[in-house]
Amino acid sequence: MEMAYRKRWQAEIGELQRILSGFDLKEECKWGKPCYTMNGKNVVILEGFKEYCALGFFQGALLQDPKKLLAQLGQVQAARVMKFTRVQEIAAKASTIKAYVREAMAAEAAGMKVEKKPAQFPVPEELKEKFRNDPRFKRAFEALTPGRQRGYLYHFSGAKRAETRTARIEKAMPAIFAGRGWLERR
Repeated sequence: MEMAYRKRWQAEIGELQRILSGFDLKEECKWGKPCYTMNGKNVVILEGFKEYCALGFFQGALLQDPKKLLAQLGQVQAARVMKFTRVQEIAAKASTIKAYVREAMAAEAAGMKVEKKPAQFPVPEELKEKFRNDPRFKRAFEALTPGRQRGYLYHFSGAKRAETRTARIEKAMPAIFAGRGWLERR
């Protein structure tokens, strides 16, 4: 697997790799991207996106971020990224990047981890109604792993209309009775 937009950000990625080469980190290829590890644990990763390249910190939420350079992508709890669009920008921030990487390495060496809170998804009224009318279905849903339950709740709640939520629930029932998750339905 090749890193997305690698050619577009080749010079920027090269500059980040040059900066990271000064650390006692092992460069590995994970998910098709340069990933830097310490004692087998992921510390930082280089990523190419359409509009920018990024230096991703796996436990970035633990970092102080005095320069307000770290961004959270989506609902990710622990990871944070520094976004870049030019080599000159990376070179100008080299000392700051190094300080953030040192802090990330210290957090990893100390065994610090972001305490992850499970995402809370509301139970749609249509699902509550189905549970009231079909206790067997409710038991089958409750027997699913928490991750599988969240997957279904996310899928059901994503529908704007009640009819669509009801249709999604009906369609998912055989997989729920079989103990399979949303992504395992087929």
